[in-house]
Amino acid sequence: MTTYIDPSRDNWQRFKDLPRDRPIHMLNLIKFRDLAEYPAGHPNHGKGLTGREAYAIYLEGFQRVVANDGAAMVWEAELECTVTGPDGEWDEGFVMGYPNSGVFMAMVKNEEYIRDVVPHRSAAVADSRLIRFRG
Repeated sequence: MTTYIDPSRDNWQRFKDLPRDRPIHMLNLIKFRDLAEYPAGHPNHGKGLTGREAYAIYLEGFQRVVANDGAAMVWEAELECTVTGPDGEWDEGFVMGYPNSGVFMAMVKNEEYIRDVVPHRSAAVADSRLIRFRG
């Protein structure tokens, strides 16, 4: 089974090639690890956090990083059941809105985000999809 945690080089280039001056929405579909997998040396390594708990830490840090950039949650809701597709494929889904793709690109290059926030996502996520839509 192929899993996806980070964008491929080709997909990232396609993202960057799209217009950067208009609002975008990013659909996030997340499958959590049962237990978060923090690397040795990380303060949360061996603490027994679930993937969902580690992702909650990620979201808190993510929101702190983008708080002044105009990014905001557009839609989120508790998943109840899958109607089309395999049951249990995703644990969480939500849509983030960004005023433009430049804000998103600045976030993923932000040193605080890379150093302090991304490790929680990496520890939490077993599989994911991130899909860009015109805002």
